Amino acid sequence: MSAEDERAASPRDEEWPEAEKAEKLARGAALKWASGVFYRPEKLEGLGHYRRRETQRNSSIQSRLKSTVQSYLEGVSTGLEQLRSAAQEVQSVCQDLGAARWALLDSADHFQGLQQMRELMEEHVQLASVVQVLPQIFSVHEVFSHILQLLHGQHLLEAHVELMMVEQLRDDILSQLHLRGLSSAQATVLSYFSGLQELNESLAKQLWDIVGSSLQLVREDPVLFVTAVRIIEREEKIDDTLLLEATFLPPGRPKGWRQKFYQVLQDTITGAHFHAPRMDAEGPGLARHLAALQKDIVSELCVVKDLMVQCVPAHYNILSVCTATYHQALTSHLQEILQEDLDKQGLFLILEWALRVYHSPEMMDHPDLLPEVDVSALGPLMSSELVDQTERRYVMKVKASVFEWMQRTLEVEFKEWFREEEPETDHQGFFQSALPAIVMQMLNENIQVASLITDSLQQKIYNMALEELEACLGRLREALVQCGKEHQQDRAVPKYYISYLLAVLNNNLALSNSVSSLHSNTACREVPTSLQAALDRMQKKATQLLLEELLLDLQPLCLQLPSRKWLSGSQLVGSMCEVIDKYAKDFSRVRKPVCTLLLAETELLVASQYLRALLQRKMVCKSREERGQLCQRLLQDATQLRELFRGLGLDRSQQSLEAVFALRELISLKDPALLSLEVVGFITKYPDVSDEHISTLLDIRGDVSKEVRHVVLEMMAQHPQVLPEGYRPIFSTILVPVPELPFCLRKGKCA
Repeated sequence: MSAEDERAASPRDEEWPEAEKAEKLARGAALKWASGVFYRPEKLEGLGHYRRRETQRNSSIQSRLKSTVQSYLEGVSTGLEQLRSAAQEVQSVCQDLGAARWALLDSADHFQGLQQMRELMEEHVQLASVVQVLPQIFSVHEVFSHILQLLHGQHLLEAHVELMMVEQLRDDILSQLHLRGLSSAQATVLSYFSGLQELNESLAKQLWDIVGSSLQLVREDPVLFVTAVRIIEREEKIDDTLLLEATFLPPGRPKGWRQKFYQVLQDTITGAHFHAPRMDAEGPGLARHLAALQKDIVSELCVVKDLMVQCVPAHYNILSVCTATYHQALTSHLQEILQEDLDKQGLFLILEWALRVYHSPEMMDHPDLLPEVDVSALGPLMSSELVDQTERRYVMKVKASVFEWMQRTLEVEFKEWFREEEPETDHQGFFQSALPAIVMQMLNENIQVASLITDSLQQKIYNMALEELEACLGRLREALVQCGKEHQQDRAVPKYYISYLLAVLNNNLALSNSVSSLHSNTACREVPTSLQAALDRMQKKATQLLLEELLLDLQPLCLQLPSRKWLSGSQLVGSMCEVIDKYAKDFSRVRKPVCTLLLAETELLVASQYLRALLQRKMVCKSREERGQLCQRLLQDATQLRELFRGLGLDRSQQSLEAVFALRELISLKDPALLSLEVVGFITKYPDVSDEHISTLLDIRGDVSKEVRHVVLEMMAQHPQVLPEGYRPIFSTILVPVPELPFCLRKGKCA
């Protein structure tokens, strides 16, 4: 490159640095391509071919560049020409606007004359409008008379059309006056059209009478009802139009006749069924009232569903409205009824009707009403609080009734105790009375009736039944105690005292076995602790009275032992066995396990009385022979009694007479020095034995020295006993006389 070329290129390079950079990159790429193609000498033969190809390629690129640049230059030239033409046109428009402005300023005085012309024209138009409506205005009162005749003839649609025309005329006049601020003239117009108010009221009265009779009309002749609905819808459209414009609202608007339609319909339904005179709160009056409500509501809803729905627009939702009206009215009506002092039957009817009948296929789930009628979304007919309150009232009424019935049953039971004949028996010969059957039937019936309503009511009645049964057992026990006192004063009264005591035990057992079956749910059949305790107290009291009666017969025999006559041999224990056997035959009229319990208690009583007689009226043996004779007598008596009870069905392990055998072993011991060991074994087997009991036994032996006695008592002190669980005490019920102190001058006071 020459120096001139360098000087020429230097400014260009300074002006276009990107072009220089691009040229360098192109040269580098070309060199890289050439070195890759001609890296071997034999490749140089194709150099001419590559040169021609690249030359053609460069020529093609240059021609495309020239064509592109040429098109760009032509576009720039065209744009410049358009800009030049636009500038000339804008200048011309500005000149025209200036000329028009000066022309308007010169014509401003002429516009005032045009304004007066415009006002005159508007006044002419208004007068022309007034002239056009003058015949209508003058005929208003004549139209009023015609409308009134149409209303009297029940041509409601025609009457309403003319009424709307007159109202439209009045409203147009009032609107014009309102727009011009002529409020003082409005009073004159309203006075002139005052008859409209009376006609509207007359029409509305006929409409509401029709709506009030709608349920009957849609069955007989629905034309009037449909007419009333069409008129109401016309008025609703007029109300909506006026409210949307919101410029002028004529007097009496909006009428709101559709809302009035709903109100009249609801008032009609409520007044027809739920504002009746006060019905009888007791007896069949309430039942008849509820049955009539059920029948009427189903019938009327069927009419609404099948007929009235076809007579009104769909957006009225007439079936839903009527269903909700009946539901809400029933809710209020039931609350009003519940404010009365209802008897238990009335409360039950309300609960059954609201919770079961109302939602049953007999009423709101009637096949003729489904699926269109659905009260599930309307909430319960009675709130949960009201249901609970009503259930509690019902329980209190039932409780009073149950108490009264139980009291009567108990009075009958008490009278039967003093009858001159034995109590009745069942097919197995067990004594019984009608008390358990009557009581359980009464309680079971009330529980079963409550189960027809709700589980909560059934549980409340069940709990009440158990409480009343417990109270009944308490009163029965008190009466039994009183009967026992009277019998103690005169054993001939009641005549069949023992038989009725046995019947009481059988009744108590029957009640105990029947309580668990009162509740239908097996998981809820557990007998409460308090009731079980009352049953146990009743059984214990009857058992106690029987044992007291047995004791009265045994006491004359027990007073004869121990004695020398008894020791030498007598039929004393044989007589006791006869008494026991007689009572055992009576006990056989009691069901097991009470019969077995009576035998066990009898055996315990006999054993304790035998030991009490032996220890309280102690007989001191004077010699070994006498001691041996005593042991022989004890062995014979205990064996005879044991065999008697075994023959009656009481196993040896259940008998307390073993204590007599053990006591005999202590008395028959030949060596007194071994008494301490024997006594330890004795008190281990019978832990309720006291020192006084052992001292008395040692006295009976008659050969125990003070030293041996001291050792025995010391041994007892070293081996204190604790009563094991389930142990039946026998010695703790026997009181032995306390020996007198050796230094006592007299029984009154020691010196």
